[in-house]
Amino acid sequence: MAATTFSGSVASIKSQGYIGNSAFHRDFGNSSLQLTAKRFKIDLGLSGKKHHWSRNTGSCLVQATFSQGTTVSDEVSTPVDSTTVEPIKKSREAALILIRHGESLWNEKNLFTGCVDVPLTRKGVEEAIEAGKRISNIPVDMIYTSALIRAQMTAMLAMTQHRRKKVPIVLHKESEQAESWSQIFSQETEKQCIPVVTAWQLNERIYGELQGLNKQETADKYGKEQVHEWRRSYDIPPPNGESLEMCAERAVAYFKEHIEPQLQAGKNVMIAAHGNSLRSIIMYLDKLTSQEVISLELSTGIPMLYIVKEEKYIRRGSPAAPSEPSVYAYTKNLARYRQKLDEMVH
Repeated sequence: MAATTFSGSVASIKSQGYIGNSAFHRDFGNSSLQLTAKRFKIDLGLSGKKHHWSRNTGSCLVQATFSQGTTVSDEVSTPVDSTTVEPIKKSREAALILIRHGESLWNEKNLFTGCVDVPLTRKGVEEAIEAGKRISNIPVDMIYTSALIRAQMTAMLAMTQHRRKKVPIVLHKESEQAESWSQIFSQETEKQCIPVVTAWQLNERIYGELQGLNKQETADKYGKEQVHEWRRSYDIPPPNGESLEMCAERAVAYFKEHIEPQLQAGKNVMIAAHGNSLRSIIMYLDKLTSQEVISLELSTGIPMLYIVKEEKYIRRGSPAAPSEPSVYAYTKNLARYRQKLDEMVH
């Protein structure tokens, strides 16, 4: 889209033609219009006067009306040269980063946590910062977290390490008042922010009557096999809790409805969530069976990277990653992004 300025007013001209090396420039009193085009026939109507410029093939009609509120409409015909090749459409590519939160205070105490809202330990904070270093060269346009503080802390701490230095801002859309109070009134500031969406659907699975209990004491009481069944089976929930299957229903449904459209639009997304909600999403991305997903282990604070292209998810990093931040196999687009960050620094 080309932008054209008329005495301080900006008009946009949508074009479907071919941009080449030939230039057309014409002054109209205090207004100036400049188009760069190749093989166009252009008719311009301004202030009752018609000005004409043409080339051999193709045509473009631009109708413009300029006043206090400037509007521009245009119609571009298909080039008449039958040998012209249509431009190749580039498929969108996006990065998807998945991070399991760092160690929580109840992880440290070996307690069943589930949906109890427990913060990170010092080690969990360090894990989140380390996760941020690993993804510091990967673009992030949007962040999704669960409604639980340990996932939100992980996302925020990770982004403090990003080289782009954009600020993650939690969106508050729970009410009109909350949305109004959290408005940003500077476009320049808004460009330097990353929206953060919190969703209960990404919460850890509910452990029901096990929440707050010591894992070892629970195993001693109910038996190791029973506790293992509650923790690792796909479709057997703990008392008054959720199974992995139940957790997957809400987490994957949310991913499909809210996150997937952003990825398909070319947005780079980070999700900071929990072991079971992330396992559910990975089950969908990697097309795992119910038996394969129950054996999937996710380390705390180790980001996983997927590339989304042509509606396919390609894993570029493993949960059992080495300690080096360069674990990820970059695509050309990610390599270019990293190069731009290097140029910004130097």
